[in-house]
Order: sequence, then structure tokens, then C-alpha cells
Amino acid sequence: MDEDRIETLAVHGGERRPGPEGSVVYPIYQGTVYSVPSGTDYHDLRYIRLNSTPSQSYLHDKLAALECAEAGLATASGMAAISTALHSVLRSGDHLLVGDCLYGGTHDFLTHHAADFGWSYTFIDPHRPDTWEAARTPRTKAVLVESITNPLVRVGRLPEVAEFARANGLVSLIDNTFATPVNFRPLTAGFDLVLHSATKYLNGHSDIVAGAIVGGAEHVERARTTANHFGGSLDPHAGFLLARGLKTLALRVRAQNENALRLAEFLAARPEIEQVNHPGLESHPDHARAAELFDGFGGMLSIRPAGGVAAAQKLIDALRLPFDAPSLGGVESLITRPAATSHAGMSPQDRLALGVTDDLIRISVGVEAPEDLIDDFERALAAS
Repeated sequence: MDEDRIETLAVHGGERRPGPEGSVVYPIYQGTVYSVPSGTDYHDLRYIRLNSTPSQSYLHDKLAALECAEAGLATASGMAAISTALHSVLRSGDHLLVGDCLYGGTHDFLTHHAADFGWSYTFIDPHRPDTWEAARTPRTKAVLVESITNPLVRVGRLPEVAEFARANGLVSLIDNTFATPVNFRPLTAGFDLVLHSATKYLNGHSDIVAGAIVGGAEHVERARTTANHFGGSLDPHAGFLLARGLKTLALRVRAQNENALRLAEFLAARPEIEQVNHPGLESHPDHARAAELFDGFGGMLSIRPAGGVAAAQKLIDALRLPFDAPSLGGVESLITRPAATSHAGMSPQDRLALGVTDDLIRISVGVEAPEDLIDDFERALAAS
């Protein structure tokens, strides 16, 4: 169904027609034990930990359809997706190139555990292709970047990253959580593996934790075998909720794209706000690149109010609609200071080097009426 538009793919991609017993909604297969023909390969047994039950196979097909991929794999969390994917492509002694602005959990995973696995890594600037070759070594096997970085919402030279990887025999991985397949499909830009924290936009309702790996069949099968051994499989009921959330993905993200841009434009005009980061703003350093690559600029923005940390927290406390919570991508707007939540595990020096200052506020814009969101921020700015 890759000829269909994203709205249609979200609803119909991966669906069984007809469904079991004629059901339009694919059921939850809660069972862990399934009879199998003798001689079946171990990894082909139907078993939840082996990511091969009917519920899991159905969800994998939906995930693959959305990214126009050959195969997909659901995992127990976004970090399970990232760690599983890296373990599937790296061995002891291997070297990784990784974007220098990362989700805090990914940064912590590498800085705390890469050496334990015998990996080495070098941070690269995804905006400077002229520096990548110098960072590559004979042991370099992969490169990992984010489509829109967390929390500064930068957009790197993504097609060039994929081309550099292909030219040098590297596996290219990209975390597409912020952009979603509604706004960007990295496989069409040449990436090998796409990763998601499905907790966020893919599910969209702040009620599960899940991850996703999609890409070519060979790469995903290696990731599945790795996941089978590590045991990070997704519970059937959580998978059911994720599949249900996927059906409205395009509708939600389109609304969040529009709402975030309108809020960013409003905040950029306010004297109380010193900095607004959103790729939809013409003032954003990556605006032209984002406009060329993406079908929408995403539902995330970050700001720095005048007055430092105290002013940032006063603004957060004064708001009525956004929840002060560290996640993102749900139908409700969320707001947080990454230095105290998503990036708290990084050292203050590392955060500052990336521009993740203590007064930086990250906003995940939901699907509320944009007029109400803007009114709420206007009132909160006046009060704080």
C-alpha cells in the first residue's frame, strides 16, 4: 500500500482483510504458547519473547507500512529500540559516529555503557559534512543521528549523512521520533534503520511505553534476533494500544504541526521570550533545510524566557493547559525543563556545550485549539 497517502496508510497499512472471525479491529492475542510444526526454527516459534505472535506480527506490519519499510519490530521502549539496534550492528572493537545533540537517554547509554561493550564512538556535527571523514576510523561500522534533535529541534544534513554512510559501507540509523513518518520518511532519504520511541507520537495518548525499529528486512531480522536474546519484547495489550494510536497518527501530527508553528510565531514576537527554537520559523538556522526535507515542521519547540531559570519555572507554573511533564507527542500539550528531566543524566558541562541550558523550556504541543494555547501562554507570560 506504499502508493497510498499517509492518512490512508495509518488506517489500513498492515491490516488483515478479513480480520480473524471477520473482526475489523485486530484482536489482542494474549497467549504465550502456540502449537507449531516440528522442525520450526527457534526464532520462528510463536512466542511473545521471540516477537512472533499474531499480535506482534500485525503490529510490525503496520509500523513497516508507515515508513514504507520492508520490515518492522516493536520493542518494550524507545531505549530498547535504540540499544537493540546498536547491538545488532556493532561488535566489540567497533566504532560509532553519532550526532552531537541527542536525547539524554541515548547520550547516557553511550557515555555510560559503550565501553562495557567494547564500542568506541565519536560525536560529529550533523551540519558539517566536511568533518565526518576525519572522525571515521577503520573500525567505524555505523552512524546514528536524529531527524529533529531533542531538545534544540535542529535539522542536520540528513541525506548527506545517509550518502556518507553508504559510500563508506556504514549502517545508517536515525531516530525519527520528533519528525514521525508523517513529516519525514528517512528510508526514502537512504537510511538503513529508522528508530522511534513509540511512547511518543506513534501512540500519541501518553498511556504506553514502546519502541520501534523499521527498515530493510535483513537489518530488522538481525535486530529481532538481538531483541529475542535481550528479551525487550512488547506486551500484547500495549501493542494493541499502539496499533490503535497509529490509525490517527496523521490527523494528530498535522494538527500538532499547525499548533506548534502558530505558538512559536506568537512566542517569537513576545519581549518576555529571548529565544524560540522551531524549524518552521524563518529565523531558525535550519528552516530552509527542514522545508525541503519535511512535509511538516513537527509539534516540538523550545524556548528561553528572559530572566533565567526562575522566570522559566514561573512561566511553567503559571500555565493552565500544558502539563508539567517530561514526555512528549501526546494529544495534550506538555512542558518541561530538559536540564531537570530528559537530559538530567548529562553533566552540566555536556549540557551547556550542546546549548541545553538550565532555563531552556521544551514544549510538546498537543491538539488543543491553537487559540486557547496562545491565550494560555499570553496570560501566563503576563502573570509571571
